Amino acid sequence: MIQALRNAGVLGINRRNVEFTLGENDRRLYPLVDDKLQTKALCESAGVPTAAVLATAHTHSELNALLRTLRACDDFVLKPARGAMGNGILVIMGSSDAGWVTASGRVLSDADIHYHSASIISGLYALGGQPDVAFAEDRLEVHPSLRTVVRNGVPDVRIIVFRGIPVMAMTRLPTDASDGKANLHQGAVGAGIDLTTGRTNFAVLADSPIERHPDTHEPVVGLEIPFFQESLRIALRSADLTGLKYIGADIVIDAVRGPVVLELNARPGLAIQTANRAGLVPRLEAIRMASTAGLDIEQRIEFGCRIARGQM
Repeated sequence: MIQALRNAGVLGINRRNVEFTLGENDRRLYPLVDDKLQTKALCESAGVPTAAVLATAHTHSELNALLRTLRACDDFVLKPARGAMGNGILVIMGSSDAGWVTASGRVLSDADIHYHSASIISGLYALGGQPDVAFAEDRLEVHPSLRTVVRNGVPDVRIIVFRGIPVMAMTRLPTDASDGKANLHQGAVGAGIDLTTGRTNFAVLADSPIERHPDTHEPVVGLEIPFFQESLRIALRSADLTGLKYIGADIVIDAVRGPVVLELNARPGLAIQTANRAGLVPRLEAIRMASTAGLDIEQRIEFGCRIARGQM
C-alpha cells in the first residue's frame, strides 16, 4: 500500500513536514499565518481583500464589550485567532427572540457566546493550547453560482502554492454535518479543481467518492468556480506577502466582493490529493527542478497550469 501511494506521487505527512513545512518555510514567519489577525493585517496593508473584523477580545475582561458589539450585528463568524482545522469556529446566521442562530439551526444564548469566547481566550482551540484571542468577523455570503451546492455556511477554495507557483486546488463545500464549516475533518465535501478550467473534476466526502452534495443533492462534479483565475492571483499575492515558500491559501468567493482571503496556512492538509485524485509530489518536484525567478503572477499561473497538465 505504501509503495503504491509513493508510485502515485502522494505526499505523506512526514515528508510534507520535513521537506516542505520545515524545509521550505522560515519558522520566524509562521506567526504571520498562524495568527489570523496578523494575516488580516498583512493582507489589508497590501490591499488584498479579507473579511472585516467586527470585534476582538484579548482577555476575559473584554468579553462583555465583545458581546455588546455583536448584539448590533445581524450575523457574524466567531473564531480563535490561532485555531486550526476549523475548531472553535461558530457561524452565526442571525438572531431571534430566543438567541443566536447557528448555521445548523442551533440557538445559542448570550451566555453561550460568552462561554465559547472565554474558552477561545483560554486556549482551548489554539495551536499548542496557548492563550488566544477571540474575534468576530463579517460573515461572507455565498456567491449565487454556488448556492445550489451549499445549504448552510460558505464554501471556500484551498490553493496550495509552492515557491510562488499554484500547485493544486480544491473547493470545500459545507454540509449540515459540518455545521456550516468548510472543513473536511468536520464533514465538508472536498472537490478537486482543474487549475486550467476552474471546474471541479472529482469530489469526496470522508474520503469516499461522491457526485452530488449530501444535503442539496445537486452535482458537485463539473461545477464552475466563479472568479477562479482571480482567486489564483490573490493566492499568489498572499503567499508573496508572507515570504513562506509552501503555503495553503483559503479564499471565499463572496457574493458582493468576489474573492476574499479567509486565512493562510503554513501546514496545509493533504486531503487535497484525494479530492483531485492526484499526488502532489510530481508537481512539487517539477517546480523544484524549474527556474521560475523573474516570472510575474500571470506567468506563474500559466506555469502551474502546465505542470498540472503534465507538460513539464
